Amino acid sequence: MTLCLCFLIPMAATGIGNTNTIFGQKQKLDIQRQLKRLNKPALKSIKSPDGDIIDCVHIKNQPAFDHPFFKNHTIQMRPSFHPEGLSFDDVSSKSESQITQLWHLNGRCPEETIPIRRTKEEDLLRASSVANYGRNKYPQFYTTDTNETAFSENAIVFVNGDKYYGTKVTINAWKPQIQEQDEFSTSQLWILGGNATTEMNSIVAGWMKQTNQTRGCYNLLCSPGFVQINKEIVLGGSLKPISVYNGSQYELHFLVWKDIKGGGDWWLQIGNKYLMGYWPASLFVSLSESASQIQWGGLVLNQQKNGQHTSTQMGSGHFPEEGFSRASYFTNLQIIDGSNILRFPKKSYIVAAKPNCYNVTNFINNFYYGGPGRNPNCP
Repeated sequence: MTLCLCFLIPMAATGIGNTNTIFGQKQKLDIQRQLKRLNKPALKSIKSPDGDIIDCVHIKNQPAFDHPFFKNHTIQMRPSFHPEGLSFDDVSSKSESQITQLWHLNGRCPEETIPIRRTKEEDLLRASSVANYGRNKYPQFYTTDTNETAFSENAIVFVNGDKYYGTKVTINAWKPQIQEQDEFSTSQLWILGGNATTEMNSIVAGWMKQTNQTRGCYNLLCSPGFVQINKEIVLGGSLKPISVYNGSQYELHFLVWKDIKGGGDWWLQIGNKYLMGYWPASLFVSLSESASQIQWGGLVLNQQKNGQHTSTQMGSGHFPEEGFSRASYFTNLQIIDGSNILRFPKKSYIVAAKPNCYNVTNFINNFYYGGPGRNPNCP
């Protein structure tokens, strides 16, 4: 189970296509070029116990700056304000979360670098095409377009009808079982602007379980994209420990907010300590001023193999009715209003595409969600 980030720009601007790859010498050359593009020169490399290699790359050499759009970008090391009213000295002195990353057992990155999970040849071979590696293929937000969400199933809580400038939430961490190699299960927050039929911008942060790294413009794979400033946390890296059914529970804390007092960038903080970085304001159109909707919950990609519903789990793999330590949960749901103040939403709504497969129960500022996927009531 890994941390994941995602940002979506209008599909017409992404150049996304799904082309077949000719195996052989051309594919080998394509793979070599992609690996060279994705894997930056490292000042230090650390092998994680789970087999990942973490490269400590100079902060100025991260993938976001490959794009000419960011040629003259000045890296921001902190936003102009913190929505909780804390100084950043207070934030950085907080103790670390109980959840850590496996690669920390074998070392840390030096100052002025950021950790990046090294892309391997087998990662590219699992992609639909080498050129599409790191691109988003399926919707990562709720939409009423049933054709567009044919393979995506969600169980979410959302708010709309106002202007939103960020959100804070605590997400229960689990390791759901995945049926197919090209399926995934994710628990995350969505910050949305615009609408799916015209021009949609979306910021996503949370955790994901998948068997490969082929889905979505996640983490640092976008260029231009998220700018990381933190040297302690690798996006896409494994997390430990994970919640246990009817046992110990572990949580991740996410805070995303728009720096409207500064340059308008959208900032991310994980836990009480880690100021991770930002999505530059220049990336967005419909999120340039504020968000129109915020969502929290789970999403599963269902490939419907052999005409059956997938058995890929959402959350803990158990329905919300089972409650604490058995069902997965979100808690302390807060939004940031036009006064830059964190507050609980006055009203929220739920969507469960197939409640017999995955469901959600809503208690305004906390909820249980998830399910096993295929079962007698979800064939």
